[in-house]
Amino acid sequence: METTPTSNEFVRGTLKTIVLNLLAEHQRMYGYEITQEVKDRTQGAIALTFGALYPVLHKLEQDGLLITETVQVDGRTRKYYSLTNPGSEMAQTKTDDLERFVEALKLLLAPRVEPGLAASAIK
Repeated sequence: METTPTSNEFVRGTLKTIVLNLLAEHQRMYGYEITQEVKDRTQGAIALTFGALYPVLHKLEQDGLLITETVQVDGRTRKYYSLTNPGSEMAQTKTDDLERFVEALKLLLAPRVEPGLAASAIK
């Protein structure tokens, strides 16, 4: 069962973290595999386009966080991405940062209960 797609605005802001986290979990992935894993795990709520994914992969590689390996599979060239040691550290840092942000956002978006109202509602 697929859910409603998530806004591209939110995906853009978290795409590096998503990619780093998946590579930390799987050790080595290629682009299409990343897009499918995201789609499957989010039940379609997040659908990465290649136009969004590949610039992020190239930037992470330029920053020394990823290495690539080109492999021939069934007569086709497939480029696999893996984390470097700094990439693994960055994956953990960015994941921790995002988790803290999501928790803070949940607090911010939750309905605010006035202290006096909560006590009077219990009586």
